[in-house]
Amino acid sequence: MLLNDSDEKLIDKALNGSQRAWGKLVRRYEGKVYNYCLRMSGSQNDAMDLMQEVFLAVYRNLPNFRQQSSFTTWLFRIASNKSTDWLRSRHRVPTLNADELPTDHTPGSGSPQQSLQQDRDNQHIMHMLGELSAEQRVVVELKFFQHFTFEDIAAQLGISTNTAKTRLYAGLRRLKGKMEIQNAM
Repeated sequence: MLLNDSDEKLIDKALNGSQRAWGKLVRRYEGKVYNYCLRMSGSQNDAMDLMQEVFLAVYRNLPNFRQQSSFTTWLFRIASNKSTDWLRSRHRVPTLNADELPTDHTPGSGSPQQSLQQDRDNQHIMHMLGELSAEQRVVVELKFFQHFTFEDIAAQLGISTNTAKTRLYAGLRRLKGKMEIQNAM
């Protein structure tokens, strides 16, 4: 049964031609990849395009996956590369409308005031993330939204653990400075 199969089993089955296994693998990760792409791009349409590019690259390169790291690490390395390339090619900072914000809460899970406040907080976070360089934003996203370790982030981005930490702390300092300026006004 595919429901409880590990990533490794699904990969093996997909490599042997099972479209069902490939579909299960995509469904398992599409939400996380979409939310990642949304926070990186700032647009639902661009996030969908990026997500499709990520899964297309994963499909094309699946035979090259050597399982030296977890599938999740490998997947998000591809997502990071695609997102960073996308950001560099457009020289843009993502901004989201309130109705495009990724939501981690379920409808009806709080009062309308709580939902409105969460949407405002999310919009503020997205605006602040837009102030970071692409390299800093990727590390902040992977650390705080995807909950990866510094070692995982370093492996995904092909950088040292110390470089990942440096980018995170530089990004946090920049965010802190921006927040201090806003609060002083």
